[in-house]
Amino acid sequence: MELNIGDKIKSLRLRNNLTQKELADRCELSKGFISQLESNQTSPSLSTLEDILVTVGSSFREFFAGETAEKPVYRKEDVFIKEFPENGAVIHWLIPNAQKKDMEPILLVLAPGGRSEIDMPHVGEEFGYVLAGNVQLTVGERTWKARKGDSFSFTPDARHWLENTGKTEASVLWVSTPPTF
Repeated sequence: MELNIGDKIKSLRLRNNLTQKELADRCELSKGFISQLESNQTSPSLSTLEDILVTVGSSFREFFAGETAEKPVYRKEDVFIKEFPENGAVIHWLIPNAQKKDMEPILLVLAPGGRSEIDMPHVGEEFGYVLAGNVQLTVGERTWKARKGDSFSFTPDARHWLENTGKTEASVLWVSTPPTF
C-alpha cells in the first residue's frame, strides 16, 4: 500500500485547526509549498517533514505507523479461550495481543462455586461488569457481592479474585490495566 503523504499532512493540519498559511508560517515555509505538498505535487525533505510533524503534534513513528494501524474490530474466531477445570473457570481473552496494550479485557465464566485465580497486588486499575449470575469480589480482607447488572472498579493493591457464589453460571466482563491476566 502506497503512503499518501499529502493526505496525511492535510488531515493532521485540519485536526489542529490550522490553515495552510498558518502551518506554513509556523514551519517557515510558503503557503504554496504546503498546498503542493497536500496535493502530492511535491515531496518534503526529512527535516521539513519533521518540522511539520512537530508543529501538528505528531512524530515519524506515528505518521508512518498510521497506514498499518491494527484493526479495531475483532471476531469471535480471534478470541483465545482457556479452561481452568480445577477452579471451575473459563477465561476468554477478547483482544489478541492485549498484553501490548494499556488494558486487557477478558470474559470470565465461572461455574457455581468456581473461582478466578488469585491475583497478587499490582499497579493499575481493574473494572468488571457482571453479565450473568452472582459473584463475590475479594480484595485483600474485604469482600463485596455483585449480581447481574452490577459493576466493580478498584485499585489492585492487595490480593484479589472473583468467586461464583450463586447456583448458576456467572459471566463477568473484566478489564485490567495494565494487562495482567
